[in-house]
Amino acid sequence: MATGLLGIKLGMTQTFDEAGVRYPLTVIELGPCVVVQVKTKKTDGYEAICLGFGERDLRKFNKPRAGVFKKVLGEKTKVGFRLLREVNVKNAGEYAVGQTLTVEQYAAGDWIDVIGKSKGKGFAGTIKRHHFASGPKSHGSKNVREPGSIGCHTYPARVFKGKRMAGHLGAKRITVQRLKVHQVDPQNNLLFVVGAVPGPKRGMVMVQPSLKA
Repeated sequence: MATGLLGIKLGMTQTFDEAGVRYPLTVIELGPCVVVQVKTKKTDGYEAICLGFGERDLRKFNKPRAGVFKKVLGEKTKVGFRLLREVNVKNAGEYAVGQTLTVEQYAAGDWIDVIGKSKGKGFAGTIKRHHFASGPKSHGSKNVREPGSIGCHTYPARVFKGKRMAGHLGAKRITVQRLKVHQVDPQNNLLFVVGAVPGPKRGMVMVQPSLKA
């Protein structure tokens, strides 16, 4: 049974089938991931495993976190994991601390969900952020890209929560569901997915079996 894995979005490419149909592909460097911790219903109340991905100098971690990595990789290790994430599994007892999980658990034709952090676009106005229409641009109009009135009348004399206004755009956790695996390259830890994946190039992503397969 395939489980969630951590990886890096490398970019996009394309391929053609025998009929000449073009498929846009996102290339993901998926794994290998190391099981850092195993959580069971008996000890923690739920079934999950904690995965580590991406090497990082052990001196950049605090002592408690470095101690966890030494327990998994050995006392003489000089590297830790850049990214740690919990993944829910049905039977955590089947996994062991230090076990390595690779992209080989996926195959062409599988349906997956990809979780990533969308591109941050900074502070944006209502037209860019919420697709508001602009105001008139002639005859001395002063309301071209402004949101206009946001208040209410005497009652309730306040601005309601959730009002669509200017603010920070992007840099949010996004899940794209039901993407199809086109090809798997176990030797290079690559996963080719049909469609787009959230985040910039070299952005961290999490791949897991689709909930709506």
